[in-house]
Amino acid sequence: MKKILSTVLCIVVLFSACSVQNSKKAKYIFLFVGDGMGIAHVTLTEAYLADKAGEIGSEYLSFSKFPYTGFVTTYSASHFTTCSSASGTAFSTGYKTKNHMLGIAPDSITKLKSVTYKLKENGLKIGVSSNAGINHATPASFYASNISRTAYYDIGLQLWQSGFDFFGGGSFIQDKGKTKDLQSLEEITKNNGYTVTRGIKEISDVSENTSIDKVVAFFNESDDVQNLSYAINRKPGEAKLSDIIEAEIKFLKARENKGFFIMAEGGIIDWCAHDNDAAGVVKEVIDLSEAVQIAVDFYNKYPDETLILVTADHETGGLILRNSNGYASFDGQAGSVGTLGENGKEICDSINKEAGVRFGTKGHTGIVVPMYAIGAGAELFTGKFDNTDIPRKIMQAAGFEF
Repeated sequence: MKKILSTVLCIVVLFSACSVQNSKKAKYIFLFVGDGMGIAHVTLTEAYLADKAGEIGSEYLSFSKFPYTGFVTTYSASHFTTCSSASGTAFSTGYKTKNHMLGIAPDSITKLKSVTYKLKENGLKIGVSSNAGINHATPASFYASNISRTAYYDIGLQLWQSGFDFFGGGSFIQDKGKTKDLQSLEEITKNNGYTVTRGIKEISDVSENTSIDKVVAFFNESDDVQNLSYAINRKPGEAKLSDIIEAEIKFLKARENKGFFIMAEGGIIDWCAHDNDAAGVVKEVIDLSEAVQIAVDFYNKYPDETLILVTADHETGGLILRNSNGYASFDGQAGSVGTLGENGKEICDSINKEAGVRFGTKGHTGIVVPMYAIGAGAELFTGKFDNTDIPRKIMQAAGFEF
């Protein structure tokens, strides 16, 4: 009997070893961050889409039907309720820091190394993108370090120093510093080996020229506004997050040898939630879903080598869903709160009430956020885990040591 058990045990061990050895490694990795996007934001968006289709229930988003899901804790080293820079630091470096700090340990001295640098050292091309300013907290946490997340000029200087391959999004925040008397960050970036493009057509043309190996692609037509338009305000022809992802994939795929890593932020979800603007939240989550779909289309071409992750840095607004008179009423809101004039807040509150939606706060909350995963190594991102586990799991999925 002992001999039989010993034989069975050996078979199990050998099978497990073979399974690990033969497991597929992630060559193409996408990490989407819905800034401020809690499970209630996703649920509300699905309910809105179902209501638009004349149904009660949920209509899945591109990522909410992923086969693997989990829950992520988000507390920082200083607060149970994190800010974006502390959370971004956690899931880029694998270590906690204090609120309002970026890529720096709680001692305010030790610089923390982002997973992007580790992947770059292993031969992957790196893309960092956002529909907010490219030196805003979340994208910045993947290439910069500073004791203050609002030191935008110093953070922007670190962009070209990273040597990463693709940056895409809105313009630099404080391009010439707070008092607008410093050399332009855009000019400095150009002088240090980067091609800087503006608009969808320019980056499309650059992508065809493979002699260009590093690019910063601004998708605004001018640098007067640092973020892309809110989805609820967007005019025909204006760029959106999915345009960035499409260009990013095209650029990186044409130049990669060992794969690529893309971090993409849907940053305006958070701003709408801070404004308690449920209609704005819904349109931004849909925007993120459309961007993820571009990655899903890529995954369908390379299913054995691609990993897609969709999560959030924290929840914003304490969103509550109650009995509704119809979520499609959100379509009656003509723009974001800030564009609706003096009565913008009252208009938004009235539509929220009609839709049966309430917010508990205008700030962040400490509620766990969802994780959705598909592809090579996706099974690592199930159950409940901390945001500091994310870069460790990404490295594991790619077959590298953290």
